[in-house]
Amino acid sequence: MGLILAVAVALVAIMFATGNTTPRLGVDLAGGTTVTLKAVAPKNNPGAVNSTSMNEAVSILQQRVNGMGVSEATVQTEGSDTIVVTIPKGNNTQQIENEVGTTAKLYFRPVLAEAPSGVTVTSSASASASASGTASASASASTQANAPSGSASASPSATKTQGDAVTGDLTKASATASASATAKASTTPAATGTAAAAASSSAAAAASLTTGTVPADLTTQFANLDCSKAAQRVDHQTDTTKDAVACSSDASAGYYIKYALGPVAVPGTDISSASAGISTQNGGWQVNLNFTSSGGSKFTTVTTALAKNTTPANQFAIVLDGKVQSAPSVSSAITGGQAQITGSFTQEEATSLANVLSYGALPLDFSKQDVTTVSPELGSSQLTAGLVSGAIGLALVILYSLLYYRGLGLVAIAGLAVSAVLTYAIMCLLGATIGFALNLPAVCGAIVAIGITADSFVVYFERIRDELRHGSSLRPAVQRAWPKARRTILVADFVSFLAAAVLYFFTVGKVQGFAFTLGLTTLLDVVVIFLFTKPLITLLARRKFFAEGHPMSGLDPKRLGVRPPLRGGRRPAETKEA
Repeated sequence: MGLILAVAVALVAIMFATGNTTPRLGVDLAGGTTVTLKAVAPKNNPGAVNSTSMNEAVSILQQRVNGMGVSEATVQTEGSDTIVVTIPKGNNTQQIENEVGTTAKLYFRPVLAEAPSGVTVTSSASASASASGTASASASASTQANAPSGSASASPSATKTQGDAVTGDLTKASATASASATAKASTTPAATGTAAAAASSSAAAAASLTTGTVPADLTTQFANLDCSKAAQRVDHQTDTTKDAVACSSDASAGYYIKYALGPVAVPGTDISSASAGISTQNGGWQVNLNFTSSGGSKFTTVTTALAKNTTPANQFAIVLDGKVQSAPSVSSAITGGQAQITGSFTQEEATSLANVLSYGALPLDFSKQDVTTVSPELGSSQLTAGLVSGAIGLALVILYSLLYYRGLGLVAIAGLAVSAVLTYAIMCLLGATIGFALNLPAVCGAIVAIGITADSFVVYFERIRDELRHGSSLRPAVQRAWPKARRTILVADFVSFLAAAVLYFFTVGKVQGFAFTLGLTTLLDVVVIFLFTKPLITLLARRKFFAEGHPMSGLDPKRLGVRPPLRGGRRPAETKEA
């Protein structure tokens, strides 16, 4: 008994010394966000979703979340193809939601051609007629570039400004473009005075806005690509060794830009590290890249070749997850294995891009299945409800123990108190050491544990009472009752612990919290009953109050129906049937 009390005091002392006086609360109690991601296997490799790739994805996601300065977030698999990211309150949950499912497949591709996608093209047609009965008409139309219309001669003009680049820098393109196509048609109708007007061909106008040369194998794909449609802004990079088409990542100028790109010149795997910082040129945010030795050599070779070309063939597309983040121009070779992506980055954008590049690409694509947000107010009410339920359950157990077992009920209450102190201290320390979070199911597990602990007391007390009913005095009864009670208690606790272990290893998420708490309290029940309850009852059996069966001791012979043995008599002979 002294040992377990010493352990309890030591745990409480460590708890206060380390400042971990409250358990760490889960998202459902403290508030936060849970993001559920489902792995999507490539069509050409359905077996890509396996335990190895999922574990690698969990590791990368954990590094990303930690890289954003998020404290106490958890990333764990759920089943064979699902990952659950749990983010407690007080973190930049919106940024995390946007990044956790990003595969971060980065490629540097040379730009072959580019064109606005979704830009409005204005055309006009005018006709004049003489006063001798000739009719005149004037018309104007505004159509989308990808929407075909009537035929007309067009004289388009297009301008597009790319960000300048200096040695060592890749400037994020902040492109602006304007396009106009003017078509004039005049007609001299017959004496009937009929007027006719011609419309411009916006499809022809859009085609004329393309700068650069589109490879023959991409002509159809490039022409049909409409980046204004979200369904088409997908990863078109089926083969990194071949040409590809891609869309810009946003439409900041009011429209998207579509690109025809050459094969991958430098893969993102050749980046050794990336970080966000302040540009010394314009004071804006930039992303600093450090290449591996082989990546630096490739980068130098490619930028040397690009610097000799004219726009757009001197541009380098930075493609992240199939979308062009930037298409900077290269004015001179970039050597030294370092580069900076500069431009109109906000701090969050620069940090986000640097973060995903630093920790590598996810081995799989993920679709976001569910995002659940719990407010701290809702979590607080749930915690309060759980604690009230536990208090009611504990009060009922204490009341029953005192009414039915009287003095022995105090032993049960003392055992529950020791078990509660050990459980609370261990949960506080586990939260600080292994990140155990007390969620609502875990609170339910602790409430169930009250019944398990009380049940062990009941088993032992009833075994002692049985021995007393058979005419034994208290001290021998305590000793003889223990082996029988011990066996029953161990079997019951083993079944409870086995159920907790099965739940823990074959379930996921919050149910594991219930299983962990149930298993922990079951083990503590064995410790308390062996090291506290049994020694305490042995000591109390020597006290007159219990030894003589005081009415308030719970061991009153009259209440137990104990009949005193007959003196000088013999036990009646048993009758045997013939």
